[in-house]
Amino acid sequence: MQAEPMSITLNTVVVAGAGIMGQGIAQLCATLSLHTILYDVHEEGLNKARQGIAQNLQQNVAKGRLSEEDAAKIQQRIVYTHRLKDAVGDMLIEAIVEQAAPKQALFLAMEQQNGPQFIIASNTSSIPMEVLSKGLSRPERVVGLHFFNPATIMKLVEVISGPQTLPSVAQQAEDLAHRMNKIVVRAQDAPGFIVNRVARPYYAESLRLLSAGGLAHQDIDRLMESIGFRMGPFRLMDLIGVDTNLSVTTSIYQGLGCPARFEPSPVQQRLVQEGHHGRKSGQGFYSYPPQDGSKTN
Repeated sequence: MQAEPMSITLNTVVVAGAGIMGQGIAQLCATLSLHTILYDVHEEGLNKARQGIAQNLQQNVAKGRLSEEDAAKIQQRIVYTHRLKDAVGDMLIEAIVEQAAPKQALFLAMEQQNGPQFIIASNTSSIPMEVLSKGLSRPERVVGLHFFNPATIMKLVEVISGPQTLPSVAQQAEDLAHRMNKIVVRAQDAPGFIVNRVARPYYAESLRLLSAGGLAHQDIDRLMESIGFRMGPFRLMDLIGVDTNLSVTTSIYQGLGCPARFEPSPVQQRLVQEGHHGRKSGQGFYSYPPQDGSKTN
């Protein structure tokens, strides 16, 4: 491992991925007075992100949590771009599709156009840093910074060090999360980390019950919520994204050597194949009015 460099001062953060998670992370960064660049290859996604962040901030104003002036300042700190060359800063927080290859390609491109002290933080739900840092010249600058949906509300953040991650890099990631008023836990660099590893049986057993027949997904949700779970497994999968949840399950299943207990469900696979991704598509296990579906990416 290389000698520990001095910590850098974070002034500009690049958030990659303009979906619901990227929107929330960008808003958090801008709230800290950080210059924030929200990058996505799809201009349409950026337009939705701009609207989504503005709407979220206005809801906070209406509830008395923010002043109109502060909301306006937060919006002004966020730059939206679909051009990779504009994604230059002190740190990347990546929130793109939950697949290793696209993340690795993004990290390589970002490493090449940013300075040697640039930090690459991944919001991956399940892919180890050891995998994501392969092929990079500076794997010691890669760290996991896993937020939970919605990022502006959920308090927990997992910080994951890969085998080469510098302690100072992990500490800067943790310090940033603390500045966002998050509860931080250090997780091992293993498929699924802590929360998603533990959560898989919640989804898997519920899907098995559904597949076995005799119980509707609404009944399972209602039962789980009646004993204290804030959301039943099917409502939660719809909120997260049925496709995203399946990607996480698949990643953990493959990363652990395909144990039967984590095998992806045909029910979930079929929904994804049909384009029923949950709230963001307007249809998942439940149906959602158009205005609800438009709020989540």
